[in-house]
Amino acid sequence: MMTLATNLLDWYYKNGRDLPWRKDKDAYRIWVSEIMLQQTRVEVVKDYYKRWMDRFPTLAALAQSSEQEVLNYWQGLGYYSRARHLLSGVREVCSAYGGKVPDNPASIQRLPGVGEYTAGAIASIAYNRVAPAVDGNVLRIISRLFCLEGDITKQATKREIDRLIRQHIPNQCPGDFNQALMDLGAMICIPRRPRCQLCPLTNLCEAYAREVQDTLPVRAPKKAPQMVMLAAGVVLRDGKYLVRQRSKAGLLAGMWEFPAIEMIKGEMAVAQLKEELWNELRQAVCIKEKISHYLHTFSHRKWDISFYQCEWLAGDELTDKACWLSAAELSTVPWAGPHHKVALLLGQKAVN
Repeated sequence: MMTLATNLLDWYYKNGRDLPWRKDKDAYRIWVSEIMLQQTRVEVVKDYYKRWMDRFPTLAALAQSSEQEVLNYWQGLGYYSRARHLLSGVREVCSAYGGKVPDNPASIQRLPGVGEYTAGAIASIAYNRVAPAVDGNVLRIISRLFCLEGDITKQATKREIDRLIRQHIPNQCPGDFNQALMDLGAMICIPRRPRCQLCPLTNLCEAYAREVQDTLPVRAPKKAPQMVMLAAGVVLRDGKYLVRQRSKAGLLAGMWEFPAIEMIKGEMAVAQLKEELWNELRQAVCIKEKISHYLHTFSHRKWDISFYQCEWLAGDELTDKACWLSAAELSTVPWAGPHHKVALLLGQKAVN
């Protein structure tokens, strides 16, 4: 029964990745790393994690920060609800648990934005609790090890994988076991062309024995993201740019953008954008040339967005959801998707 764990841990202690959040068993740091790693590659997360910890080294430091500052430090990682939930979660830990992350999976999972996987990772790694941490890597590994033919996106298959992990997770070092599975999935049991010749579990793998490791796991195909056409106006007045904050609900909630519209099929982008700037912000402009264009994919939609240089003609006072920012101030707010790239270009242009 323990052969799987023994072989896996022997391999992990020799070959496990050297990651900054593995330097200690601090529950807050593990929590931050796990939230950052959702939907984001490890190599990308490393720099963001260092910058985050330099600014928010403790749970209390994060809890006392504003949402806008937190979002600004999250800028570029995407899926910004993760950052908002993290901020809400640490504030709840401060108010309900005396500033210490609870040490059992059930309590951790009740925190905002924390799912079963993250709760299991924090509890097992920080507190040595026997709790599975089942992410995409683990679903793939276990489905191959036990040659499971069920769709890993279905709850029935996930429950079976959870049951199998609980049979093999060791009581002595459950956190190491979970991290070993993460590393095995990232380094050896990869999605395509698994490196079975390097795997410490080859002799236990039913998929390998049946030569079907390349066909597992079974997963229903994802829907293609919906394409959305947008136009955005870069309006300059007296050395400052017109920007506005997005709604507090929905995609990229609360983030900042250059005023943008979702284009109506069959109508000219320039005319629509000019009308939007007047109707929504009471700013009259003359739209000049297109200055940049980006494709940006979210989980369920894909933006095809063009940015237009606009000459400001006249306008009323802005509401509290819009303002004028200098090129230097563009870096002080969290931006929505590709708007960040334009803000960076404008900031660099001003410096040069």
